[in-house]
Amino acid sequence: MNDSKSPLDRVVELFVYAPVGLALSARDLVPGLVERGRRQVDPQVGVARMVGQMAVSQGRSQAEKVLEQAVASAQATLEQLGVLDRSEPSPGPEASSTPATSPPPPPPPSDGPIVAPAAPPVPRTGNGPGAAGLAIPDYDSLSASQVLPRLSSLSNDELEAVRAYEHAHRGRKTILNKIAQLQGR
Repeated sequence: MNDSKSPLDRVVELFVYAPVGLALSARDLVPGLVERGRRQVDPQVGVARMVGQMAVSQGRSQAEKVLEQAVASAQATLEQLGVLDRSEPSPGPEASSTPATSPPPPPPPSDGPIVAPAAPPVPRTGNGPGAAGLAIPDYDSLSASQVLPRLSSLSNDELEAVRAYEHAHRGRKTILNKIAQLQGR
């Protein structure tokens, strides 16, 4: 080899002979390069895949726990506010055969006159005990969500008095169900 090549000869070697030589030897070199790359990358890809699967599994588990806690908290809040009427624990796989009560579906639209929905039931009036004798002061002015937290501090006799009064007058299911739960019925 002669080191005294002209710049033009060097450019021709770099841009003509080198690519031709590379192309001719690529058929022999490429499989070895592929195998070398595979040996280097495959273990890293395997570890990354395993870590990703573990992260997804852990994330799903954590998300399910958070969701269960949120649902339980929402149910408790709705029960306390008297919006959700729950006399039994939430049904599991062995759900009871008693159908849940729900409001009737709205009537289908018609071309006739618009009729207002039926009025809510009139509060019961009966010969039950008076509100003044109850262990909860100003009982008649309280909403169900205000009565529910106070029930747990009452004795069985006081609970029975509130149950009889509520049954005879307003008949609020959330209160009656909570009393039944506290009385162990």
